[in-house]
Amino acid sequence: MSLRLLFALSALAVAPLALAAPAELAVTVKGTKGEPVADAVVSLIPLDGAAIPPPVTAGEIAQQDQEFSTFVTVVQAGAKIVFPNRDKVQHHVYSLSKAKKFELPLYNPGQAESIVFETAGLVTLGCNIHDWMLAYIVVVPTPWFAKTNALGLATVAAPAGRYRLELWHPRLAGSVTQELTLAEADATKREFTLTLKPDRRIRRAGVTKSGGY
Repeated sequence: MSLRLLFALSALAVAPLALAAPAELAVTVKGTKGEPVADAVVSLIPLDGAAIPPPVTAGEIAQQDQEFSTFVTVVQAGAKIVFPNRDKVQHHVYSLSKAKKFELPLYNPGQAESIVFETAGLVTLGCNIHDWMLAYIVVVPTPWFAKTNALGLATVAAPAGRYRLELWHPRLAGSVTQELTLAEADATKREFTLTLKPDRRIRRAGVTKSGGY
């Protein structure tokens, strides 16, 4: 067999792999009255021993207008999140969560410290100065995740295979799990209706003329 023929056969064998499109999961999340649910986290945990690549992007949660810029943030375990203070006042960002305990005490305007989140789990953020400030970081052991938008929609692209889907929301008691198989170059759809607890967030105090305290 000639070398030219060998190269041609090798190219044919590799071509399907190069052209293979990832599978896609489209998720719709609604409440019991049919209303769209935003900020629901969808993650896919591989069940067939697939290799999980390391995190490649960092997240950001700013303190701005005496609020956290993002109510729910999702990152892969091992990822870094930067916490810039874009206010004109100090903050004291902290977490007492088992997945990550830390604090950024008397955090001055213009500072931008970063924290690495090594362990999968839920991290609840607060501010010791501004009690109404609340945010969540969902640290997942997979790079295949998404968060629903204002329409309750999320899309996850992942390699074909078997997965455990995990669905979390800050007002959901626990989480929802489901096993599924994603086929190559195929679109899979799932719809969930959640019974959510009332929103118990502390309402923000009035801002003083000096811009806060």
